[in-house]
Amino acid sequence: MSAPFLAAVMGPTGAGKSALAERLAERFDAVLINADAFQVYRGMDIGTAKPTNRERYRLLDLKNPDESFGLGEFVRLAHAELSQLFEQERNVLVVGGTGLYIRALFEEYDNMSESADPALRQTLEARLRDEGLAVLVAELTRLAPELSSGIDVRNPVRVTRALERLQSKGPITRYELPNFHKIKFALAPDQAQLDVSLATRHRVMVQNGWIQEVKSLLLAGYGPDDPGFRAIGYQEWVRHLKGDVGLEEATATMIAETRRYAKRQRTWIRSEPNVTLINPDAENAYLEAEMQLQSLSV
Repeated sequence: MSAPFLAAVMGPTGAGKSALAERLAERFDAVLINADAFQVYRGMDIGTAKPTNRERYRLLDLKNPDESFGLGEFVRLAHAELSQLFEQERNVLVVGGTGLYIRALFEEYDNMSESADPALRQTLEARLRDEGLAVLVAELTRLAPELSSGIDVRNPVRVTRALERLQSKGPITRYELPNFHKIKFALAPDQAQLDVSLATRHRVMVQNGWIQEVKSLLLAGYGPDDPGFRAIGYQEWVRHLKGDVGLEEATATMIAETRRYAKRQRTWIRSEPNVTLINPDAENAYLEAEMQLQSLSV
């Protein structure tokens, strides 16, 4: 019997990754594994575009918004799932917008630390307050230019976390994947069309109760300093709820941030090793992916 497949479905936010992956999962009786850094947070559903049929997915709703979650933990948990699924001869689809998670898993990265050093984090946060963001960005660019080009260097949390990963002395672990047939698909829609769809997607999220979701999180004791609130839009809604910005300004800021994030994701995919680009049209994407997965399953 042929080995089961392990396929990734990548693409910028709003490109239709989840819909494609779910359709393929039905066709091939495959298990879905989440690879989105913010869909692991409970209660953060609308703003992270979390799947509604969560029972079909592994690695959703793992953490509260005030808990940390990162690359090392994702790979460890995903590897545990994959080891079990391979023994059961199950096909697997990994889907999500956090490209680093998928790359580290599929390319078997060996430079990951499971947990952060609290003293190091406090030192970097103190330096951010005392020296300013520009100094830390300059240091990150000098130490790891490829890393600095892949994050939003205007975001102080992302800059300090990147420096933290570089300087961490935590344990290094390498996980070898079971002998799946591996393939990575990437949707690459036209930027102009994607921009239009992202604006529509934002309106639908608001209509579905995104602002109320943020209110509920605040009432539950979570807030903008928590790791989960690094997801696009959540801090801006906090500012809006506090009266610091109006609805129109908050909306414009979030749509602009989402478009910038989608652009970074497209850039990331262009450098992704061993990736197969497929037609962004939903039906054609499905047919192309189905044909290639079918060839792996015979």
